Amino acid sequence: MAYRLQELLCSGNSFKAKKNGAFYLNSIPYHCSEEPYQDALPSEWYEKAFLKITKLTHLLKNLGLINGRLVDTSNDSFIIDDRIEHKMHTFKSLVRVFIGSPSMQNTINKNVLALSSLEGVKCESPFSKTSEREPMLVDSLTKVSNFLNISAQQRKVVRLKLGPQVTQHRKWTGSLKEVLNGLKFDLDSLNNRCPSKGTKMGRQIVYSCLKFLNEISGSSDLESASWMRFAPKRAVSSSDSHKWEDVLEMFNDLIQCLRSETGLQLRVTKLEVMKEGLAQIKNVLVDNNIGYKEARRQESLVQKKLSKTLGHSSRCLFTLLQYYLYGIATDIEVDIRGGIFGVGDDNRFCLSMGSILTSDDEKIVWGGIKQLDKVLGLFKFVWETAEMKGLLEMQGHLWCLGAESRKLSYRGKTFFVHGISL
Repeated sequence: MAYRLQELLCSGNSFKAKKNGAFYLNSIPYHCSEEPYQDALPSEWYEKAFLKITKLTHLLKNLGLINGRLVDTSNDSFIIDDRIEHKMHTFKSLVRVFIGSPSMQNTINKNVLALSSLEGVKCESPFSKTSEREPMLVDSLTKVSNFLNISAQQRKVVRLKLGPQVTQHRKWTGSLKEVLNGLKFDLDSLNNRCPSKGTKMGRQIVYSCLKFLNEISGSSDLESASWMRFAPKRAVSSSDSHKWEDVLEMFNDLIQCLRSETGLQLRVTKLEVMKEGLAQIKNVLVDNNIGYKEARRQESLVQKKLSKTLGHSSRCLFTLLQYYLYGIATDIEVDIRGGIFGVGDDNRFCLSMGSILTSDDEKIVWGGIKQLDKVLGLFKFVWETAEMKGLLEMQGHLWCLGAESRKLSYRGKTFFVHGISL
């Protein structure tokens, strides 16, 4: 079995972690116990894996897989290349298995104890179980709540608190614009390199949709809470009135013409997500030519409809929360999901998650830290909104070949950089 694993490793195939505790390399399962260090892979495997990781690190230098998209960090451009993306997934899969080795686990524990001043404090070992080293796409409140073990009653509390905040008019229109601007950026790039009928049409629709949203954004006064402009002094035809259904139809057209375009699947998926909210308010008028009171009534109607209809599991609600917290409208992909670990006593916990980097370059390290900061901050926000008992501390861990072990702080959170070594 060990020889066959090594042979498949050298062929470039990648591991995929399964919930039943088995790793599947190609079609051959190799079982790893959930207990730390038990049934570890043969030492020869780790030697082969290290050589493969080293080779892939040099090949993928300056590249990152950010929220499912391959990015060249040297110029912040995204790359559409199935072959390179496959190598990136292979690289991260190998590292996930590698950091479960006894030597890496001992190194992690020593680094955490030495750098965090926890010596003498009883704490659980992070990332020692197979399930804790799996990736995770954070795309709904339900997924966050399941991870944090939030009860059904507490989930209702979270939804009731968040609904009115994240559906405010500036958050709603802002999140729609963020989704469309991200798509516009990708379409502009594709049209400059390899334009197609779908991308050309999509680009036109995106511009029309953004024009519509900009026109109904209302006053630039930050203290104004109105979506609609005040009535002008001149008479205006009633034909100038629109409904949110107009935006919904444009989203449907975008999805239709971009569905089969390579490299835009994540953008199209997000359009589908935002359609949920648009469908709930499609009959609400959007009129630039009404008075103050009517504008407030319409804005209140939209906010109430969204707050009431977008449930806890809604990915649209989650997108609004992401925009509310960070001004982004993308889901977050975590390389190593980690977990919540006890620290010292029953009232103190540590949430640990990890990222796998292709370079120890400062830009890439800090990019990984900022990515982890967002997801850790999101989990803590939901924890506190649910009024969970106990103090939840945040730890981010980053792995990179040849990195010097060190501790960094960012926005009140602790981040550990670990070198990958035999």
